[in-house]
Amino acid sequence: MKNIKWIFVFYSLAAMLSMAGIGVAVGLRSVPGILLAIVLLGFVMARGFKKKKEMIDAGVL
Repeated sequence: MKNIKWIFVFYSLAAMLSMAGIGVAVGLRSVPGILLAIVLLGFVMARGFKKKKEMIDAGVL
């Protein structure tokens, strides 16, 4: 088994919390909260994929 890439654990937890935030905002019927959580999820996912591409290009993954 290879070493854990902790940065990806962080990105996955941040994405999971953003998805949970969408659910909480829906439960509270907060449109700004829903939009903020969706934008945050998109940002976190984009950063994670960008980091993965950088690491693949550098030969680390």
